[in-house]
Amino acid sequence: MNTNDCLTRRDFLRLTTVGVAAGLLASAPFANAATHTKIKAIAFDAFPIFDPGPVFALAEQIFPGRAAELGNEWRTRQFEYTWLRTVAGRYVDFWRVTEDALHYAAKKAKIGMSQEQVSQLMDGYLNLKSWPEVATVLRLLKKEGIRMILLSNFTSHMLNSCVRCSGLGDIFEGLLSTDQVKAFKPDPRAYEMGINAFNLDREEILFVAHGGWDAAGAKIFGYPTYWVNRLNLPPEELGVMPDGVGTDLKGLAQFIQSRNSQ
Repeated sequence: MNTNDCLTRRDFLRLTTVGVAAGLLASAPFANAATHTKIKAIAFDAFPIFDPGPVFALAEQIFPGRAAELGNEWRTRQFEYTWLRTVAGRYVDFWRVTEDALHYAAKKAKIGMSQEQVSQLMDGYLNLKSWPEVATVLRLLKKEGIRMILLSNFTSHMLNSCVRCSGLGDIFEGLLSTDQVKAFKPDPRAYEMGINAFNLDREEILFVAHGGWDAAGAKIFGYPTYWVNRLNLPPEELGVMPDGVGTDLKGLAQFIQSRNSQ
């Protein structure tokens, strides 16, 4: 990532913080306070569950030697567009955001891309499978009586398709898309869906995030938060830290057990 990209990302983070931090903090005045409330349920972002790697492997097949450049810009714009659209009040669903980000990334990289190639890459997001450890961990948590939902920027169609491809249809009691509230995370309206779905206090719901920004947003909202930091990134400088961190889901059950025994 070059210097201009870093500045752009910093600007987007600042814009997002200015635009939604007041609402987040107002909705959770004691978000940073220590709590020993037992975890009864988990709201998962999609990416701790589903591996997007095959989409970018496909990009390498289609555009040999250019996939890293294309993929890095695509991912960056994908999330920056969600933040900017929420702050600007110009919501479109995540499928549209993802396609817009792909078009931008291709133009920036000066890669000619046909509509058929766009469709191939986009369709990859309908066929994501779970990371290797996910099914085992989720079934263990379900056996222990932990309730689970997905709470994601993904559209409902994307969520249903990936759950079906991963064979996890018996795990989640709800698949919640931000389409329901027309606001992407970290807007508090998105996180609020978890409370409404479970009918529990926010302190009883663990939010499991893929992105450091999402972990921070959920924590500011008031959820205890576990960050699945598969990319081994530093935490965002947003004034909060997740309650637990792992490089995959293997430590999640132990984290919940430890927290619930306090």
